[in-house]
Amino acid sequence: MMQSVAIQSGISSDRFAPYGAIIDRPAQAGDRAFYSRWLGGEGLEPVFHVNNVPMTTMPALVNRLERHPHAAQCFVPLDVSRYLVTVAQSRPDGSPDLEQVETFLVPGTLGVVYAPGVWHAGISVIDRAGAFAVLMWRGAHDDDVFTDISPLQLMTEEGQV
Repeated sequence: MMQSVAIQSGISSDRFAPYGAIIDRPAQAGDRAFYSRWLGGEGLEPVFHVNNVPMTTMPALVNRLERHPHAAQCFVPLDVSRYLVTVAQSRPDGSPDLEQVETFLVPGTLGVVYAPGVWHAGISVIDRAGAFAVLMWRGAHDDDVFTDISPLQLMTEEGQV
């Protein structure tokens, strides 16, 4: 039987903190929100690119997770309605903890930073195709680690998002 993962309709900085950070604009005009602590890595170089992501058909299936052991990965929506962020912590052996997978429904007005080593699925945009600016650091032989998993079905209790 395929494991289902409930999509959480609300995301907050506190709720997402075990996996990284939410990128949000400051509440007051003229203020700045800094995310510099997520940047860099020993012996790594910045890589900045833009992704054009096709729309995901719901309910979505996830059969592969990835992580970046040495650096954070930042996603800033450029033209996105809503998207899904699927994350998991690591077990002591380094594999993803599939019993504790979480999926968040994120509005296109917020970005995310995956902390180094956090397992995550590829970004899944819903409603329509979307584009993200992506910033991370690379330079180690194992910048990207992938693992195939038994399929996870992402859906709300009602089956719709």
